[in-house]
Amino acid sequence: MHFVKAHACGNDFLILEETVAQRNHASFAKKFCARNTSIGADGIEFLERRPDGTLFLRLFNADGSEAELSGNGTRCVAAWLAHSEGITEVALGTHGGIRTCRVISSDGPRFEIESGMGTPRVMPRAIVIEGVGTIEGAMVNVGNPHYVLFVETDDFSAHGLSWQQLGEKIATSPLFPHGTNVEFVKILSPDEIAFRIYERGCGPTTSSGTGTCASSSAAITLRQTARTLTAIAEGGPQRVVWPAAAEPMLLTGSAEIICTGEIFA
Repeated sequence: MHFVKAHACGNDFLILEETVAQRNHASFAKKFCARNTSIGADGIEFLERRPDGTLFLRLFNADGSEAELSGNGTRCVAAWLAHSEGITEVALGTHGGIRTCRVISSDGPRFEIESGMGTPRVMPRAIVIEGVGTIEGAMVNVGNPHYVLFVETDDFSAHGLSWQQLGEKIATSPLFPHGTNVEFVKILSPDEIAFRIYERGCGPTTSSGTGTCASSSAAITLRQTARTLTAIAEGGPQRVVWPAAAEPMLLTGSAEIICTGEIFA
């Protein structure tokens, strides 16, 4: 079975053609994403080439759960299509909506890509987590669900817990029956933020495209930062531009092809 591996700011994905899945999406994700016994990745993007010429992605996380979309995963697929087929602008369907990716520059297997990420919806909401108490933050939808809270600590800890510990509690809380991604955001300046992400179905990750958009839209809406922002995750910076609340957000970041190969199913 042929696979491609790519990453966006350290957030790594496998890319498989939908035709090989044979309804084994979840089991393949759990098996192939295992870091000690297989290739290893945060998730698998299954690429479907439909008869009408359109392309559609199904994203399965490392734990076998299916998510609506991944901004970084979508960008990795766009990078692979640019590398392998010379496609420099592509519309990719997802369960979170169509995402259009445009290659801005390339250097060997590394691509800088601008993606249209849809229009974020930011809804301030305080939640109560058992054993923690009340947490002030916001629910954000960018095609998939996020809960964003603001921190002032250098290590992104909050409510007496590390961001990883609190992120897990929020992501798996009964308040979110389908789970949620969780971002811990620190405002660095009017045009720069830093954040950490606990990703639903995966755990702590070095980066997230939708997490970047969720963090940025919450900072713009609730902390009145600039509408052009640099958002810095552990894996590096990405840039967002959100012209107005009712308009789509643009996300620009890198994606790099790591390798291609074959794996035994």
